[in-house]
Amino acid sequence: MKPSAMFVLLYLAISLLCSAQEKTVPEIPYESVPNLLKLPPDLYLGEAAGVAVNSKGHIFVYTRSAQTRLFEFDAKGTFVHEIGKDLYGFSFAHVVRIDKDDNIWCVDEGANMVIEFDPQGRVVMLFGRKPEAVEGGALPPPGLTPPAPPPAFASFAHRLFNRPTDIAWDAAGNSFISDGYGNSRVVKFDKDGNWVKEWGKRGTAQGEFHTLHSIATDAKGNVYVGDRENNRIQVFDGEGNFLKEWTGAGAPWAICITPGPKQVLYTSDSVAGRIYKLDLDGNILGEFGKDGKRLRQFGWVHEISCPSENTLFVAELLNWRVQKLILHPTH
Repeated sequence: MKPSAMFVLLYLAISLLCSAQEKTVPEIPYESVPNLLKLPPDLYLGEAAGVAVNSKGHIFVYTRSAQTRLFEFDAKGTFVHEIGKDLYGFSFAHVVRIDKDDNIWCVDEGANMVIEFDPQGRVVMLFGRKPEAVEGGALPPPGLTPPAPPPAFASFAHRLFNRPTDIAWDAAGNSFISDGYGNSRVVKFDKDGNWVKEWGKRGTAQGEFHTLHSIATDAKGNVYVGDRENNRIQVFDGEGNFLKEWTGAGAPWAICITPGPKQVLYTSDSVAGRIYKLDLDGNILGEFGKDGKRLRQFGWVHEISCPSENTLFVAELLNWRVQKLILHPTH
């Protein structure tokens, strides 16, 4: 056989092998439910920072309006009531989450607080502390040095948040809070609200973060952190030991893991307007969406609630709305 013919055959063999190994990501067909939320007259959403769904299908929306507000709607989108009206800890909404007992948790980036409500909307537990109104006031007179805080207060101050972003839980009721903008760490509390541990710092290495913007847990208690500015999702066990990292799905603004024995993860690369579906090994199973203003388009998805594999709720900052998405994946 001539050398040129051998070269052609070798080239074709390599091309076929590469084509067989190449994985194409399927586009997931989907629809958006029109006119989802029925707001009363003279009540409007601002930036929809957070959305969550409880066991009854009720929809909770955490919105940045003239004031930060939390609204509850029934499963048909009919307005039920407002929770926490004029609450001291509502300053600048980030996300709302619902735990297995239907308690409602609001992570408020502006107040540096995480606030737990019972299903009836009463405050149950508080994490963090809102900055005092007098902070940032007049400096002490020249030559006067304020006394150093006692060690106990210094330890307390270390446990305060600096623009937290999200919360998730394991089966034992431990809470994992992404203290995401200022402190670049994950903080773990037990079910009674006692500090357990923290991990992480600003950086790009494994176990380091640059804007922890979202957090979720799976049925095994593993912790998935949306490390947004590093364009990756990092995975840890419940003690903060690094397990793996995933790239290839853009900058994870919002992540959500479905319930049930077969769990999948959704993540939003929000500037691009794309949502990705992954298995818990990090394989991309599908993707959909684009940036825009119309239904089925997205303007900065800030939180995803995924009560089932093919039903998602997404809260958008730029479009001041929540969409309910019904996915029709092809197999």
